[in-house]
Amino acid sequence: MNWRTYISTDDNVLLGKPTVKGTRISVEHIIGLLAQGWTEKQILENYPRLTGESLKAVFAYIQECLKDGLLYSNS
Repeated sequence: MNWRTYISTDDNVLLGKPTVKGTRISVEHIIGLLAQGWTEKQILENYPRLTGESLKAVFAYIQECLKDGLLYSNS
């Protein structure tokens, strides 16, 4: 899965937060919904511009961030 096909950053959209391309839906928002207990089905029903592939890209993006150490605290 090449997450770059689905995830982008633009300083003019949500202050440069990573978003699903073509939307203003941030990776952070999607992960927040999942943390609140939303299912993939609920997300896709409530955000019809998202696809199953774009959700997989969110997971691939987060996985790469973890692998690269971008989400670890230095303290």
